[in-house]
Amino acid sequence: QLQLVESGGGLVQPGGSLRLSCLASGFTLEDYAIGWFRQAPGKEREGISCSSWYDGSAYYADSVKGRFTISRDHAKNTVYLQMNSLKPEDTAVYHCVRRKTHRCQSTNEYWGQGTQVTVSS
Repeated sequence: QLQLVESGGGLVQPGGSLRLSCLASGFTLEDYAIGWFRQAPGKEREGISCSSWYDGSAYYADSVKGRFTISRDHAKNTVYLQMNSLKPEDTAVYHCVRRKTHRCQSTNEYWGQGTQVTVSS
């Protein structure tokens, strides 16, 4: 059964760090691009990062560039999102998403349930 399960969210002070994990099962992680999205209350869903193992590409939204890093550990079937220098505006529910193909430009196909990140003093 195909599944994506996020973890690692929580409450952190501004300037702090968190590492989110997306544990994948039911498919071969290397064959697909994986993205991270977030949605804050009252705001539109925002795509913030994507990783393609096929061509080694990684993409970041301007809002997180230089602060967030996406990575993969295929032995653990896990994609990570390292988040540094967190700001209150990073507060949102974060979801990992499997794309339809190995390309980040392909459409979203499967979503995880999400993990809450709250940045507050």
